[in-house]
Amino acid sequence: MKAKIAVLPGDGIGPEVTVQARRVLEMVGENFDHEFSFEEAHVGGIAIDECGDPLPEQTLNLCRESDAVLFGAIGGPKWDDPNAPVRPEQGLLRLRRGLGVFANIRPVKPHPDLIDQAPLKPELLRDVDLIVIRELTGGIYFGHKSRENDVAVDTCTYSVGEVERIVRIAASLAREREGRLTSVDKANVLETSRLWRATAERVVHDEFPDVKLEHVLVDAAAMHLLQKPDYFDVIVTENMFGDILTDEASVLAGSMGLLPSASLSDDGPGLYEPIHGSAPDIAGLGIANPYAAISSAAMLLRHSLKLDEEADAVERAVARAVHEGALTVDLVRDERKSMTTAEVGDRVCELLSTCTACLSMSSRGFGYRF
Repeated sequence: MKAKIAVLPGDGIGPEVTVQARRVLEMVGENFDHEFSFEEAHVGGIAIDECGDPLPEQTLNLCRESDAVLFGAIGGPKWDDPNAPVRPEQGLLRLRRGLGVFANIRPVKPHPDLIDQAPLKPELLRDVDLIVIRELTGGIYFGHKSRENDVAVDTCTYSVGEVERIVRIAASLAREREGRLTSVDKANVLETSRLWRATAERVVHDEFPDVKLEHVLVDAAAMHLLQKPDYFDVIVTENMFGDILTDEASVLAGSMGLLPSASLSDDGPGLYEPIHGSAPDIAGLGIANPYAAISSAAMLLRHSLKLDEEADAVERAVARAVHEGALTVDLVRDERKSMTTAEVGDRVCELLSTCTACLSMSSRGFGYRF
């Protein structure tokens, strides 16, 4: 098949990890006889420096014209002033809204060889395999904002339609897995959460009677993610709660450098990015963990290009590389045993070039179920 992929490396370690994900996609194209074309554009801090805008119009147009978007990371100390009129994060929010990507999918499944890297007891993590579905274009991040004298206001707004469409995606995924869906809200306090809860109940009851729905308050959900993370299957929640809970859930895998994400719309290109930030303190050192970016490329293959076999091959290559000890410094106790970003990318590409080398990992049960 032919596909056009927009590449937005961004700031900090974004370019370093994105280039490894692109190399993997190029290897997939070569191995499976696909024709992928790539075009890069600026976003975030570098776009402010080069164009005065964190999301130049040409960048947004490129993304809209592409089949999928591979995104790195944005931000850094240079642009950290929260009172600045133009900031890197504005570019990402506008990109999400401009592409209409309302559903953020973040899978969390610890690799069996890295369970000891997480701060939780290993026995709590061995059966963890969950997905968080975060509503991405509504809520307090996109509501009306104002500030006058000593008073600031951020408005959280949700419509029935916004809740319906995200719950449908979450329930569909739950149906394909264990049939359990946890909706997270704050219905004891917030009116938007009461609307969210009532809408979720109706959608699941009417359209997904085979899915078991439960409601959990966000503070309790935060606690349960650390006390009994293996309890959850699919979690669906609103924008800000999802932002916080998914960062918390990342510690279950041992490093934010391991976890990918996909942001999907109804019919446009998907946006794929590692969940970690720009990590400016290690930018340029060649030690950033590329696994989250590479796994995001696997999600790109699966969700936007509908290439499940190819996505499986990438995930197995990642699993095999980790099992062999191809680890960056954030995943080892002895820095002398660590690999560079490029070396990890090399190993994943080597495993992809001889796909049979990574098939044995399929029996280990590591990989994301969607």
